[in-house]
Amino acid sequence: MTDKNLQILVENELQWEPSLDDSRIGVAVSRGVVTLSGSVETYAEKLSAEHAAQRVKGVRGVALDLDVRPFGDSGADDDEVAKRALNSLDWNAVVPKGAVKVAVDDGAVTLSGDLDWQYQRDAAERAVQRLYGVRSVINQIHIRPRAAAGDVKSRIVAALHRQARIDADNITVTVDGGKVRLDGKVNAWGDRGVIERAAWAAPGVVAVEDRVTISA
Repeated sequence: MTDKNLQILVENELQWEPSLDDSRIGVAVSRGVVTLSGSVETYAEKLSAEHAAQRVKGVRGVALDLDVRPFGDSGADDDEVAKRALNSLDWNAVVPKGAVKVAVDDGAVTLSGDLDWQYQRDAAERAVQRLYGVRSVINQIHIRPRAAAGDVKSRIVAALHRQARIDADNITVTVDGGKVRLDGKVNAWGDRGVIERAAWAAPGVVAVEDRVTISA
């Protein structure tokens, strides 16, 4: 597929996504890597644009150059955003109450603290990223190490073999303490996400370096 054809497909997908105003988003493609530029009104729209581009077959990567610019006002004060973020975290059944700290600077929300699982870390980020006034989210939550390296690797490899859409033999898993590196090739962007989620699901994983590439 040519870059021009891929650009048209991504533009059509952005237009199809009901949560987006695609008229403010520009699309450029180089060797299968899509760059989205322009501006959106909310951080939620920025995420929707990224996910829409990733859904398109043939996309090998997505670079975001989108600014969050609320239309008609400047958004919300930082203290109000912080209050909303803390309330959202308190009401989230997955995130242990009081475990995550919130700091806000010009709409940029920074999350910090210690949790046991990556799914809790992800849940904390999702709890705040679609709140009004949020322009970006910086997730600095730390995952506590809980398992030996050999155990982490065996669990990840077993999980990949259970995934019907993944050829686990094409993926190499390297573990150093709680840090995991993934190497290999897959056929689609969605497969890459499946592999990364499998790695994060292992107990004790504190970081994942995803070097998996998309086959041409």
